[in-house]
Amino acid sequence: MLVCGGAGYVGAHAAYALAQRGFRVSVLDNLSTGHRQALRWGRWIDADLLKPESLEAAFAEPVDAVMHFCARSLVSESMAQPYDYYLNNVVGSLNLLRAMRAHGVGRLVFSSSAAVFGQPMSERIDEAHPKAPINPYGASKLMVERILADAAHAYGLRSVSLRYFNAAGAAFDAGIGESHTPETHLIPNVLRAALGQGDPLQVYGDDYDTVDGTCVRDYVHVLDLADAHIRALAWMDAQPGAHCFNLGNGTGFSVLEIVRAAAWVSGREIDCQVAPRRQGDPAVLVASSAAAREHLGWVPRHTAIEDIIESAWRWHTSPSY
Repeated sequence: MLVCGGAGYVGAHAAYALAQRGFRVSVLDNLSTGHRQALRWGRWIDADLLKPESLEAAFAEPVDAVMHFCARSLVSESMAQPYDYYLNNVVGSLNLLRAMRAHGVGRLVFSSSAAVFGQPMSERIDEAHPKAPINPYGASKLMVERILADAAHAYGLRSVSLRYFNAAGAAFDAGIGESHTPETHLIPNVLRAALGQGDPLQVYGDDYDTVDGTCVRDYVHVLDLADAHIRALAWMDAQPGAHCFNLGNGTGFSVLEIVRAAAWVSGREIDCQVAPRRQGDPAVLVASSAAAREHLGWVPRHTAIEDIIESAWRWHTSPSY
């Protein structure tokens, strides 16, 4: 199994889950945003999707299927540097797909995003929701989904694109968790505030039409995401074509609910400051994962937000952090 981007947050958890289930894992990563300490399952291939010649090393040994997590993923950065995002996320994916075809590899699980939908038109977003991304990051993910659909028709490539909402939590007992530079995700920033690290926690807007005026989001444990990727591999064996599934808990939590849950888990007071709304932030963004449950048999095991936050807290307070 080739895991592209396996030194990153979700990719490392997928590599760990694959190894736990007996898969032979290879990880392709140039460590531009990934972490060397996460390279603990299988052989590491130091390669770059933007350097097609470097991909030959990844296919020097037989590859049954590919999981593709390589991407630049900061929405605000994508607005400022759209060329870089289309180059890395779209051209890089094309280079990988061409290498797969050259080596006869016909199965791919693609890490997509809820950003393909843009502004929500309903409180529960299913696969039929219109796709109208409002930033280059989301547009780049949607472009790759379209390429995969075309590749299924032209070349018989089997693929599953998994659109997850807010990945969270950690496999703390495996020594891996969420760490980005810069960190833009809410839960790690809340926990850093609890530890007295970094800048004061910013709450962007408290005047939304929600239970407490702050944005509501769907948080899904990263190990549940890894499980969905593995289930998608098996499902593709009997399902030709290109398919897309949304992944989430189906329950939304507001920013202040996350802060209160983190304070309870950590036993610490967490100060936060209200800042102006960010452009493009919808009030509520929650997934419907009914299709993934029906077709993949995927049911999240970690549904309580306190459990998700506790796993992240235990990693943030561990020696491996």
